[in-house]
Amino acid sequence: MAQEQETKEEVAKATEEVKTPEGKTTKAGKKAAAAEASAEANQPKRQSAAELLGEDLAPVKARKAKQSKNISQGVVHVKATFNNTIVSVTDLSGNVISWGSAGGAGFKGSRKSTAYAGTVVAQDACRNAMSHGLKEAEVRIQGPGAGRESAVRAVQSCGVTVTAIQDVTPMPHNGCRPKKRRRV
Repeated sequence: MAQEQETKEEVAKATEEVKTPEGKTTKAGKKAAAAEASAEANQPKRQSAAELLGEDLAPVKARKAKQSKNISQGVVHVKATFNNTIVSVTDLSGNVISWGSAGGAGFKGSRKSTAYAGTVVAQDACRNAMSHGLKEAEVRIQGPGAGRESAVRAVQSCGVTVTAIQDVTPMPHNGCRPKKRRRV
């Protein structure tokens, strides 16, 4: 009887309340508790998405809103090539205020080199520049494309006063040797 009482006391001591990872309380033996602890130690700890994202992300920097630059005079650069028309509006020192291209306006392929594409691009660029205060501009045209004259007309129709129109297409003074003549 004394032995049975001792074994019952040993079993009672060995059996303890153990908390599982889910938070439930169960009765398990010391061996079972040790086995669970070693299994938890071998497996990596599962982190929630909030914990994972919270560690890696730095505080987000707030961007300042674009301010009006208050530029009343500027230069409209029109580059009209055979494949595209690009319009850049700059201040007098050459800093770009706004720009646009026929490809960026949604034209694709051979439509990029049309006069209508030049008109749309020049209007978009001038509207953006006028929101920064542009009132007067001189126009500098470069290239042989179809959007040359239509871009100048579009700048005038937007409400920008055109003070001068210059052609700045680079012309060689018999510099490089030309390509050989095509035999057709």
